Amino acid sequence: MTQPIAVGVDIGGTLVRVGLFGSDGHLLSQNETSIASIEPERGLRIIEELIQKTIESITSSSLLGIGIGCTGPLDIVRGRINNPYTLEGWSNVPIVETLMETFHVPVRLENDADAAALGEYWQGAGREAKRLYAVTVGTGVGTALIIDGQIYRGVDDSHPEGGHHLIDPAGPECYCGYHGCWESLISGTAISSTARTIMNQKQLTALGGPDQINARVIAEAARAGHPAAITIMQKAARDFSLGILNIISLFVPDVIVLSGGVMKSADLFLPTLEKTLKTPNPMVPFHRVKILPARLGYYAGLYGGAYMILSETL
Repeated sequence: MTQPIAVGVDIGGTLVRVGLFGSDGHLLSQNETSIASIEPERGLRIIEELIQKTIESITSSSLLGIGIGCTGPLDIVRGRINNPYTLEGWSNVPIVETLMETFHVPVRLENDADAAALGEYWQGAGREAKRLYAVTVGTGVGTALIIDGQIYRGVDDSHPEGGHHLIDPAGPECYCGYHGCWESLISGTAISSTARTIMNQKQLTALGGPDQINARVIAEAARAGHPAAITIMQKAARDFSLGILNIISLFVPDVIVLSGGVMKSADLFLPTLEKTLKTPNPMVPFHRVKILPARLGYYAGLYGGAYMILSETL
């Protein structure tokens, strides 16, 4: 008897991961490889070969479809990657059409933040929450809203960018065109940039040269009691907390799921967040919103990709 399976694909700026899932949500097999600095035509072949390799690892199976989470921007309607920012040269790349022609099954494409949020809704920290808001803080800040198992979309099926809502108009400039958006203040890139500025003032030179300074190093220094590092992380925690406050005020979700490399230092953020949310507010029940760490880690996008297919076919 053949087993129905779905493939989840997670495409980032450096790695592509492929996972094979049973209809019960169990991860049966997974593979990954680098696509860093690879041009689109060769990159598509690598993705096809990785999917084929993963499918062949399971015998007596029936492929239902392929769900893809990819770093954006994307053209969801046409099924194309349009992201020359973190995937150099990948503009107007017809990934959905290409994979459908190769594997002859339905293929779905979503923003990577949306895919990861679907994964956490399906099998992770926000399992079956009616309203789930996901926040990923890493190199950038990705967000997604899931309502009743469906991705919330904006006009023209666009992906809302919660990571670029404004916190401090006097803050640093972001590539999005604004100053002081959430990403420009709390991302790993932002924390590193702030640290390098302070290094120029000779306050962090003991931690290493500019190429050695990153958000993890600053977090470790803050835990060790380094005054400048503590200042940096306190400001990031404050700005993070203001962003979460805004999200709860706007959406009042059942659950907010936190993930990403910077959130590995959540112990430096959560005390400030808890204090911020305890401020009396008669308008919004802040205390009813659960704030939880993600459970699926790097595999969240794979789970989300598979869920896109399984939720439609089973």
